[in-house]
Parts: sequence; C-alpha cells; structure tokens
Amino acid sequence: MTLDYTNSIPLHVQLKVELEKKIYNGLYKDKIPSERELMDEYYVSRSTVRQSINQLVSDGILIKKPGKGTFIALKPINDWLGSLSSTSEVIERMGMQPGAKLIKAEIKTVNKELSERIGINEIYHFKRVRYANNIPIGIERHYYPIHFGEKLVNYDLNKEAFYDLLERELGVNPFECEQFIKAGKINKSDAKLLNIEPDSSILIAERKITDINNEFVEFELAYYRSDMYSFKINLSRKGL
Repeated sequence: MTLDYTNSIPLHVQLKVELEKKIYNGLYKDKIPSERELMDEYYVSRSTVRQSINQLVSDGILIKKPGKGTFIALKPINDWLGSLSSTSEVIERMGMQPGAKLIKAEIKTVNKELSERIGINEIYHFKRVRYANNIPIGIERHYYPIHFGEKLVNYDLNKEAFYDLLERELGVNPFECEQFIKAGKINKSDAKLLNIEPDSSILIAERKITDINNEFVEFELAYYRSDMYSFKINLSRKGL
C-alpha cells in the first residue's frame, strides 16, 4: 500500500491517520507491525515511520516497550463524578476530540419502572454512539419530555451537545443529578456499534437530571466500553 506523495499533507501525517484507522477498526489488536514491516508496506523511510509512531505515542494511543515492540494503549476517558458534565466536555478535558452519531430519534412509551422514576409515561428517545478521537467509546440513550424532544430533534445531533442545546436554545438549566454506575454486558447489536465482542463487559451509567424547580429534564442510560471509560471521585476522611 502506498501513500499519496502528491498530497500536501506530510507522509508521516498520512501514515499516522492510516495507522489510527487500523487501530480503531480492530485490524491491529495488541500491537502494531514493526518499523521494517511498516516501511515495506507503505514504501516510506524509517524516519517517516518513527515520526508517525512517536505522534501516536504522544497522543496516548500507542506505547513503546523496549525489546518487545509498540503496543496499543488507548487512553481511557476519566469522568469525574463531582461535576455535572456532558460527555463532550469530559472528552475535551482529556485533550481528545468528541464526536457523535445519531442512531435513533423517536417518541415512545417507557416501561413501568422508568415511568415511576421520571414521572411520565411517554418520552422522546434519542440514541447516539459517542466517539473520542473517532474511537467509539459508548452508546447513550437520552429520554426527554416530549416538548423538549420535539425541539431538540431539529438540531444537528451529530455535532451538538444536548446540555448546550438545553441551556442555550431551550433556556433550561440542569440543576440536580442522580447517577448510578454498575457493570454489565452489552447486546450483539450495540457491541457491533462499539467494535467490541458481543457479551463484552461494559460500564452502565444511569443519570436523572432535574432543573432548579425539581422538574424532570432528562434521563440518560449509557453503555461505555470498560477499556475506554472510567469514573473518578475524590474522597476524604475527616477526623471525628
């Protein structure tokens, strides 16, 4: 495979992009090919290969192990539990580029358990795949009162953050958040969206948000790859 020598984009940048694609698509599992193998495959010099690899190491995607090779070491997303932040804000704080793909937008009736938690029977449901540096890291299901959903669906939800739209366009100020986190398994169709094996272990986060008047704003059910997403909380023990 050859790179585009007529392109104004430097060869080491082109190679970096190609390697990232193969990593994200699962073509490389634990480690990438050797420098010599990459030189032969892409018809580039050793210095070009090393520049590409060094940048991926700097980005936290690869890690070098002397005498063993260069291994994939994707940087997990750390979501601090002490603040109410959107997924996009969390990803940006980690120095990565957030992204989203809308899978579904519909009005539906919720089950009895969820209805009792949020106080309504019919909701507007949005399902999105969330990305960090083009890596699929999670699937988020958002449930809103229908009058919110009917407004939100008019925006480009592949680019916009829900929290930003609620505050900027709908004049809603999320105030309180109740969140639960647990381990679980992912189903076959969602596993395919995340490029992971069916029945893989995942993190499940449930979040209910109300406004300053304690009115229901949003319920979120999210499934995150356990190798890409972690939660952090700062604790302290005070003397009696």
